[in-house]
Amino acid sequence: MDQRRAFELYDRFNEVNGIDLESFSHLDIKRGLRNADGTGVLAGVTNISNVHGYLVSDGSRVPDEGSLRYRGFDIYDLLGGADGDDDDRRFRFEEISYLLLLGDLPTQGQLDAYRAVLDEQRELPDGFTASMIMRNTPPDIMNVMSRSVLLLYAYDDRAEDRSPVHEISTAVSLISRLPRIMVLTYYAQQARYHNGSMIMHRFVPGQSTAETVLSMLRPDRSFTADEARMLDIMMSLHAEHGGGNNSTFTTRVLTSADTDAYSAYSAAIGSLKGRRHGGANHQVRAMQAEIKQNVAHWDDEGEVADYLRKIVNRDAYDRTGLVYGMGHAVYTKSDPRAVVCKRFAEQLAKGTEFEAELELLKSIERLTPEVMRTERNSKKAMCANVDMYSGFVYSMMGIPEELYTPLFACARMAGWAAHRFEEIVSGKRIIRPAYKSTYSAKRPYLPIEER
Repeated sequence: MDQRRAFELYDRFNEVNGIDLESFSHLDIKRGLRNADGTGVLAGVTNISNVHGYLVSDGSRVPDEGSLRYRGFDIYDLLGGADGDDDDRRFRFEEISYLLLLGDLPTQGQLDAYRAVLDEQRELPDGFTASMIMRNTPPDIMNVMSRSVLLLYAYDDRAEDRSPVHEISTAVSLISRLPRIMVLTYYAQQARYHNGSMIMHRFVPGQSTAETVLSMLRPDRSFTADEARMLDIMMSLHAEHGGGNNSTFTTRVLTSADTDAYSAYSAAIGSLKGRRHGGANHQVRAMQAEIKQNVAHWDDEGEVADYLRKIVNRDAYDRTGLVYGMGHAVYTKSDPRAVVCKRFAEQLAKGTEFEAELELLKSIERLTPEVMRTERNSKKAMCANVDMYSGFVYSMMGIPEELYTPLFACARMAGWAAHRFEEIVSGKRIIRPAYKSTYSAKRPYLPIEER
């Protein structure tokens, strides 16, 4: 049966679901939980991280240099060696995830013990790969990751336990296992949809998370120290970003309902997949690819600016007028994640065929604010966000685009867990905002024969 013929609702979808925008302004509704000036509606307090991008003076939003702090520690200090210091090149993601979960930086002994637990947890339950990952593999890896997390509930005989011991153990097991699930799913996807080979490398005990991902992903298992270092930096930058981002708020909402950990984290992955959230990196790379194809001379700023004007005026790319990779809900003058990402990208690209593309991306970053001012008369402060450079960095390492958002999820698992812990201990109330009905009066009911 043709459902379109059976249900007129298909033809009235927008009519039935549309709400007059004047209703939002009349009732002073904070659409998207955003204030009129773009700032977020204050929904809680947290000890986990601080995302700073502007000041508020006399009720007005004033642009400021961006900063990102995990548990009070500045991201620049946590990463160390951000100035290229070769004497401080140890892997940081494990330290940062420990900090987020347990509240303070580990001693060397504590870090060694934590890494040992991550090693112990990487194994998946017997038969899980064949039955849950390789069977009926959908085309998007994020869906398999979400499904896998949800199904791991069945292998945990204490899945409904909310005790600190079980909550931390569950989080650590998922931080350990998600990279393995991600890589196995990628190869299952390639085998099913692209006639590729199903490669199943064992993980190597003692390797960092970044090394583990590259070792399992590369067919020959080889990678350079610089590549592993760069991936570690990327995962560290994506590990946490405040309680207000959509996937973290999703974690908090489900946790406030007193659901199990697996349900909360599975939902967070579904949120991160969204094209307005973690999935935005695909839009950025697609736009950059179009610019590369249509701008003949990448080093000609006038030519680059001309094409940006086409994008802004809805004459190019997806006709939305958005320059993807530019602008952020909080950051105004700078996104510290983009600053660090670009700095390391410069080191990795120097002297390679990627150097010209990096210069093009830097031109897009530099020219877009002026193009927005001249074409849109926009006075809004605008900076590059992390997505401007993250996909480019991954492409330099040969990481397929299908893994960009899944890698984000593997890293953000640490932040989601920290916020779940905080919501369990300090939330104590189900998150339940109000919605105002547009029906002010009762509608008369008619019997079916009179309709």
